[in-house]
Amino acid sequence: MKSKRLNKAWLHDHLTDPYVKMAQREGYRARAAYKLKEIDETHGLLRPGQVVVDLGAAPGAWSQYVRRKFAPAGAAVGELAGTIIALDVLEFESIEGVTYLRGDFREESTMQALEQALAGRKVDVVLSDMAPNLSGIESSDAARVAHLVELAVDFSLKHLRTDGQGALVCKAFHGSGYSQLVKLFKDSFRVVKPIKPKASRDRSSETFLLGLGPKRG
Repeated sequence: MKSKRLNKAWLHDHLTDPYVKMAQREGYRARAAYKLKEIDETHGLLRPGQVVVDLGAAPGAWSQYVRRKFAPAGAAVGELAGTIIALDVLEFESIEGVTYLRGDFREESTMQALEQALAGRKVDVVLSDMAPNLSGIESSDAARVAHLVELAVDFSLKHLRTDGQGALVCKAFHGSGYSQLVKLFKDSFRVVKPIKPKASRDRSSETFLLGLGPKRG
């Protein structure tokens, strides 16, 4: 009975959510596009001509946002100035101009495929909306979240441009282990900012960590 009430409440919130309505109106696959939009517009991360890697990309709203950002007049198709490589373990409906790799970021073979797609190019921005399947056991979930964040940071330190301009945006969650992730970011980047976009649901512990300028490459 309780789960039915929760599902009903979630459905009501979803159907009345202004960001869901906006996403439907503007052709985004998920309301998550507006989280990245706010982060980008506040910090000026994305510009045409960049190389962007989108980790945990499915269903593709972040890649859609970047694709429009790299196109003249914000077009969803046609001309594109820049490179977008999207990766996820899930199926991903193709987006024109976006290179999609299906695989688990925790596996070496997936990392090799990603490095092949980069072909030696340095990355301007790494986006990570990766999140594990949560079990509800706090210590176990915190460890899974931390592992994905650590992998994203490690990848970023190896592949981001090293002139102080590279950036990583990474999903994290307040709670057990969060302060250690902030410390990891501070150890790894010159500037670190925690961000809770307006499009993140109020009751969600989700937050995003922005790291600017990797300290080593």
